Amino acid sequence: MTTAVRRYPVLVALVIAALFMVVPFLIVAVNAVKSPAEYAQNGPLSLPEGMYLDGLKDFWERVDYGQKLFNSLLISGSVAALAVALSILNAYAIGIGRVRGRTWVLAFFVLANMLPQEALVYPVYYLSKEVGLYDTRLSVIIVFTVIQAAFGTYLLSSVLGQFPREIIEAARIDGAGKWQVLWRIVVPVSRPTLGVLSVFFFIWTWNEFLLPLVMLISNDNQTVSVALGVLQGQRLMDATMTNAAALLGVLPALVFFLAFQRTLTRGIAVGAVK
Repeated sequence: MTTAVRRYPVLVALVIAALFMVVPFLIVAVNAVKSPAEYAQNGPLSLPEGMYLDGLKDFWERVDYGQKLFNSLLISGSVAALAVALSILNAYAIGIGRVRGRTWVLAFFVLANMLPQEALVYPVYYLSKEVGLYDTRLSVIIVFTVIQAAFGTYLLSSVLGQFPREIIEAARIDGAGKWQVLWRIVVPVSRPTLGVLSVFFFIWTWNEFLLPLVMLISNDNQTVSVALGVLQGQRLMDATMTNAAALLGVLPALVFFLAFQRTLTRGIAVGAVK
């Protein structure tokens, strides 16, 4: 064992990290299919004697999980698509267009990305009230599109700043305009990086809690994370239903991550090669 640790320290570290991530999920999944009596008698670390699905069913019906899932998918998917589009447009102007004050513009985006969401709650709440967007999914989509695009702009500006100028000059000599250079050259070459950003933006938005909690007060507009927090705060769930709720809350994001795992791996590999 000691020899293996010395020879493959990175591999051992990755295995340990994977265990720390997988084991809690397995414990939640196991306890989600236990009955309350079985959980109270045998504890959280025992294997279930059978498949008790009433906890999952009760949580699904109690919070109208289908509607919450649709809201989360709509908000997260819209934010991922819009934030990536806005990021590539901003980064194209900053990284390749070489706008004046480029350093200060990037500093502004970094500062916007570093602001805690607690500092944004009241301004966003007040502005949404004034324009009539409070308690609408559109308001949350707009806010998180701006927040995620700030990070995406900063990252893509660094990437496009190293874009080969010879390719762009050759395209311009062939008669390509700025929009043609962007959509026919820059976007296809940057597609792996854009795929990585899309995955991250989707998962980050899916896990957001504070701003959706403040901005979405109607039951029909709430997301999965807000429904979990509200129901838990009302103390209406036993231990097995709590695990069932956690399982249903994390499972869609996990499925999305696994479905786009190749995109994520390809984007990271291309970035490493560059």
